[in-house]
Amino acid sequence: MIGILLVTHGTLGEALLQNVCHVLNKRPPLLMQLGVAAQDDPLDILPLARRCVQQVDGGAGVLVMTDIFGATPANVAMKLLEPGKVEGVSGVSLPMLLRALTYREKGLETMAAKAISGARDSALNMQKDF
Repeated sequence: MIGILLVTHGTLGEALLQNVCHVLNKRPPLLMQLGVAAQDDPLDILPLARRCVQQVDGGAGVLVMTDIFGATPANVAMKLLEPGKVEGVSGVSLPMLLRALTYREKGLETMAAKAISGARDSALNMQKDF
């Protein structure tokens, strides 16, 4: 099973985890979050982020999900990436995370692609698309 690490601003990752647990009525295994506060030094966060990757890695790899590409959490996440072992996507949302959880057994590349499509497919104009 592919592990998932959320690296986000503040408490966004924790909120996403709480909502996933609500929707699924359980806490999925190999799922963690690391919140980065405004006062955090990225050099201090990186060793903690590496430990989090190790904790969620069940042997099939890890998908690191972050909120805003180019911001501090994403910059920390970029330093964790290892092709084929630790992949990363940005723009994390509840639909993206739920889609990723659904495809955890399909391989890291497929899971990353499905996570991105989950976010893209869930963005709708509610008046025009329905």
